Amino acid sequence: MDKTSIIGLILGFIAVFVGMVLKGVPIVALANPAAILIILLGTAATVIIAFPTSEIKRVPKLFGVIFKEKKQMNPTDLIQLISEWAQLARKEGLLALEAKTTEIDDPFLKNGLSLAVDGQSADYIRDVLNEEIDAMEERHSAGALIFTQAGTYAPTLGVLGAVVGLIAALGDMSDTDALGHAISAAFVATLLGIFTGYVLWHPFANKLKRKSKLESRLKLMMIEGVLSVLEGEAPRVIEQKLASYLPVGERKKFLEESSVKANE
Repeated sequence: MDKTSIIGLILGFIAVFVGMVLKGVPIVALANPAAILIILLGTAATVIIAFPTSEIKRVPKLFGVIFKEKKQMNPTDLIQLISEWAQLARKEGLLALEAKTTEIDDPFLKNGLSLAVDGQSADYIRDVLNEEIDAMEERHSAGALIFTQAGTYAPTLGVLGAVVGLIAALGDMSDTDALGHAISAAFVATLLGIFTGYVLWHPFANKLKRKSKLESRLKLMMIEGVLSVLEGEAPRVIEQKLASYLPVGERKKFLEESSVKANE
C-alpha cells in the first residue's frame, strides 16, 4: 500500500470538510445529486471522449498503481548484485553468469543479462533495453495524461454546474429564502469540480509520473550495470558509476560502506 497516497487523500478530505464546518457550512450541503452528476459523470464523459478505448480500459489498473507500492529492487541491492556479477565474470568468464539468469526475478534485468551472456554487442543490448524503457514510459505517460485531463475538465464543469444551478435559481425569485438556498446549492458544483480537479486528479497524475520516472531510473541503472559487466569493468569502478544514480546522502553512505568492505 502506498502510504503517501492514502495519507494525502485523507488530509485533503479533512482540509476541505473540516474547513467547511469551521466556516459554518453544513456537510449535508454537499448532498446535491445534480452537482455530483454533473461533475463525476461529466468528467468521466469528457475523458472517455478524449481517449481511445484501449487506454480507458487501463484506468482501474492505474488506480492500483497510485495506491499500491510496486515491488522493485532496491538500488543499493542492485549495485551490489551487479558488482558480484562483475567479480564472477572477471574470474570465470561471462558464461559463468548464465546460471545467474534463473535467479533473477526482474524480467528487464533478466533479459539484459541473458543478452549479454548470449554474446550480443553492447550497442545492441542498449538499443533493445532502451526501446523497452521508451515503450514503458509511453504507456505511463498516456495513463498520467488521463488524470491530467480529468483535472483540467472537472473545475470547468464545476463552473458549468454553477451556471445551471443559477439559471434554475433565478427562474423564480418570488421566494427570497428559497432563492438563497438555491444559489448556495448552485455553487456546490463549483466546489466539487475544484476539489476533484486539484485534490484528486492532478495529484494522481503527478504520482503516476513520479513513479514512472523512478522506475525508468532503476532500469537505466540495470542497463549500465549489465553493459559494465559485459565490458569487463572492475567491480569497484562499477559501484562508483552506478552510485551516481543514488541521492547524495545514500550515495555517500553506500560508497563508504563499500570501501570498508573492500579493505576488510
